[in-house]
Amino acid sequence: MSSTRIDAETLRRLPKAVLHDHLDGGLRPATVVELAEAVGHTLPTTDPDELAAWYVEAANSGDLVRYIATFEHTLAVMQTREGLLRTAEEYVLDLAADGVVYGEVRYAPELNTRGGLTMREVVETVQEGLAAGMAKAAAAGTPVRVGTLLCGMRMFDRVREAADLAVAFRDAGVVGFDIAGAEDGFPAADHLDAFAHLRRESVPFTIHAGEAHGLPSIHQAVQVCGAQRIGHGVRITEDIVEGKLGRLAGWVRDRRIALEMCPTSNLQTGAATSIAEHPITTLKDLGFRVTLNTDNRLVSGTTMTREMSLLVEQADWTAEDLRTVTVNAVKSAFLPFDERNALIRDVVLPGYECVL
Repeated sequence: MSSTRIDAETLRRLPKAVLHDHLDGGLRPATVVELAEAVGHTLPTTDPDELAAWYVEAANSGDLVRYIATFEHTLAVMQTREGLLRTAEEYVLDLAADGVVYGEVRYAPELNTRGGLTMREVVETVQEGLAAGMAKAAAAGTPVRVGTLLCGMRMFDRVREAADLAVAFRDAGVVGFDIAGAEDGFPAADHLDAFAHLRRESVPFTIHAGEAHGLPSIHQAVQVCGAQRIGHGVRITEDIVEGKLGRLAGWVRDRRIALEMCPTSNLQTGAATSIAEHPITTLKDLGFRVTLNTDNRLVSGTTMTREMSLLVEQADWTAEDLRTVTVNAVKSAFLPFDERNALIRDVVLPGYECVL
């Protein structure tokens, strides 16, 4: 069946896997409004629809700094146990409603401590909320498994502390680690002690690279820090000329280092110019292990279903392409090998039979 004949409801039902999605970038607008009122935080508007539009307008500015600044309001309502429990639980339920069967959610615990919670208490609370969401989703017949990536903020000094928490909670729902924040000017190699610690403790990690900064950031993430995946990585194309891969691009492709690509977000931050010309299609065709992701669902005004729809409509993706990136994501999930294989065999591949 041609991809152009896949209707929106069928796309929504297709099994999906998302590896790059920020908890504080995916709240429900109505939840932000309600929690902001409870904690006395002033929003640009208290109308949920207008707030959602405000986020997308700010994200569409093409300015990564302004894009990141929108998180002021979501983070403001995620400083209490009640706020964290609710947002974590709703996060899972929203993934389930979008057809996601496996997700990895990332956040930086240090950003949720302004209300008096410790970083450890933040992690414990988020895990409790995620577990409640997974239980409700399973009871509703839409099971989804969600693992957590703890982030260190690369421009601050608590990256090692976050890495220590990833180690401490690796048997309690935390599946890996990431560093996030302003990429340009804050090299990942500044935190080599954290990455060495994670390797010693067998905790996998990804690194935001190749979005605001180019090939040197990707090289550093992979070759210096040892990342198993790359967050975004769109600028790997700078090492590809007329289909010929340079040494770094060849290394990333040949060693199946997954690229966590986020088309809508990349357009909004200026890392790509259009869906039709987004590097994800070229890289997929060249055999890179590309994955499709949302990055920040509220901020970017998107879902996994929407990301798929855009690629089908504007980049001529087929159902086979959608299946490929979904399988890629599960193959690169920070899960044990046998669990990844079972998810592909028992859930993903059967779910695509209706459109292939």
